[in-house]
Amino acid sequence: MDKQSKIYVAGHRGLVGSAIVRNLNTAGYSNIITRTSKGLDLRKQVEVEAFFEEEQPEYVFLAAAKVGGILANSTYPGQFLYDNLMIQMNVIEAARQSEVKKLLFLGSTCIYPKMAPQPLKEEYLLTGGLESTNEAYAIAKIAGIKMCNAYNKEYGTNFISVMPTNLYGPNDNFDLQSSHVLPALIRKIHEAKVNKKSTVSVWGSGRPLREFLHADDLADACVYLMKHCDAEQIGEFINIGTGKEISIEQLALLLCEAIGYEGKLVFDISKPDGTPRKLTDVSKLHNLGWKHSIKLKEGVQDAYNWYLDNAIKP
Repeated sequence: MDKQSKIYVAGHRGLVGSAIVRNLNTAGYSNIITRTSKGLDLRKQVEVEAFFEEEQPEYVFLAAAKVGGILANSTYPGQFLYDNLMIQMNVIEAARQSEVKKLLFLGSTCIYPKMAPQPLKEEYLLTGGLESTNEAYAIAKIAGIKMCNAYNKEYGTNFISVMPTNLYGPNDNFDLQSSHVLPALIRKIHEAKVNKKSTVSVWGSGRPLREFLHADDLADACVYLMKHCDAEQIGEFINIGTGKEISIEQLALLLCEAIGYEGKLVFDISKPDGTPRKLTDVSKLHNLGWKHSIKLKEGVQDAYNWYLDNAIKP
């Protein structure tokens, strides 16, 4: 992949896609193709095939997806399964037909069994039952991994799959009905501070352990792997994360510090915790030459600053 290569970033407005576009722009890549969902519905095969035939991209970052937290996944499992399956299948097949040089498919570590040993190694895929609250999304992402791998075997494509841990950063979703835990807590704690509330309600017990990766670090890893590593080196897929974890309670306290909120956290144990622990084994990624650089404390401050500048309505 050189600076003049024609690169399609699917999902360029989202948390991940926008970070990939920022990374490519900073590195001097000048031929980046994007489309909004209004101009190209990736769930529709005819539209996707026509787009690939017209544009003929050489490289594809498949970051488009329907995503959300526990509430959204539990409420709309049919939409999560259908939309993600259609997006993936259409883009991957069109990339094969147009002989794309390389495709990078983005999944999620929710693909792993709920009670898998920790830290999560790539070989633990499909060794146990999934977490019920995001089963539909996980099944779709597993299908994407298997599709890329099957195409590599049958058609000789160079399609790689990466599974990032929990993400946060600029262009995150702060909607309390559909967001993930970190942006949801940013909004809740900020609003409690502004409204001078003495308490903030946090879903669950606060005990689950989670790993968080800044979207700019993920983008850097994706571009690195696209440039330097082929499917043969990566195998079926590869984890992308920090290899470090923090409890939801400690995360909330860290956010209180970043936001300047001095009230009390109240844990609502009537709400689900989700998977008790989810830490990635990133030894394969480290062995391929990439490590994260953004520490969580500076990363959450950056995320909060972006929220203040961009996500709050005047």
